[in-house]
Amino acid sequence: MIGELDVGGVFLPTLLVIMVITYGVFLLVHGVLNRAHFYRLVWHRALFNVALYAVLLGAVDAICRSLMT
Repeated sequence: MIGELDVGGVFLPTLLVIMVITYGVFLLVHGVLNRAHFYRLVWHRALFNVALYAVLLGAVDAICRSLMT
């Protein structure tokens, strides 16, 4: 993931943009899991949230890479 995006004359790393998109997706998934009472089954909520974000970051990165090529 080498490159930068030009947003109004400000260069942003592509990873930063992908991380912001992933955070939005994470908030949606987190809300769904919270409403479904899924977190009652999770041993360590914070650790699960970090792992969930990492998985979503990999998925969003893979989708972005496939769209760019």
